[in-house]
Amino acid sequence: MNNHVVYSAQGIWKVYRINRSDIPVLNGLDLKIRLGEILSIVGPSGVGKSTLLNILGLLDTPTDGRLIYHGRDDSLAGRDLSQLDLAAKARVRNREFGFVFQFYHLLPDLNVTENVMLPAMILHGRSAFKGRKAEFTERAEELLGRVGILARKDFRPTLLSGGERQRAAIARALMNEPQIIFCDEPTGNLDTVTGEKIHGLILELNRKMNVSFVLVTHDEDLANLAGRKLTMKDGEFVGETG
Repeated sequence: MNNHVVYSAQGIWKVYRINRSDIPVLNGLDLKIRLGEILSIVGPSGVGKSTLLNILGLLDTPTDGRLIYHGRDDSLAGRDLSQLDLAAKARVRNREFGFVFQFYHLLPDLNVTENVMLPAMILHGRSAFKGRKAEFTERAEELLGRVGILARKDFRPTLLSGGERQRAAIARALMNEPQIIFCDEPTGNLDTVTGEKIHGLILELNRKMNVSFVLVTHDEDLANLAGRKLTMKDGEFVGETG
């Protein structure tokens, strides 16, 4: 495993204010994500796993703490991503990160190839995207081939099985060649056999593409595939293996 730290969270707190009471969810967490690793985060429901993932992915903001980027974009090197404005956060999410969720979030009015190409359209803008559509279509089809559903490229998501939808979502997450893919219960909506196929796909993509995966999961088999496994309880890490 590469020991280069691509992203680090330092002293992350998340406190919600409810009915004039402070409800702490994350209690000063520290976390390092290494280039090309698979990292799983496990623990019972309600301990803050998804909140942490949303903060790492810049979908939520910590109450306190720093998110320091050490990746390929020199303009961001060493900067606290939590302090970026909304537009800058959106650019980082689109370019440096990929996301895979339990319920896929594919757009039903687009076919599979168009769904996979969406991150490129957002990154380059509609006009530039149109001028390079053939290039991006080729990239999307290559990714669909990698995840094993190229034959479904012209299908609408409603015609796909759950496993096929998740494969399409993984291809979409890879479209802009991110350094980190954040997965929130990626097999939580799948049967055991289909889930195991997604396990194998994540391992293969990690090995061949050197992209880091951060997995929040209740699936112990998936968690155990990771090179490192962190266990959370009451907003803190209480154990690490690997």
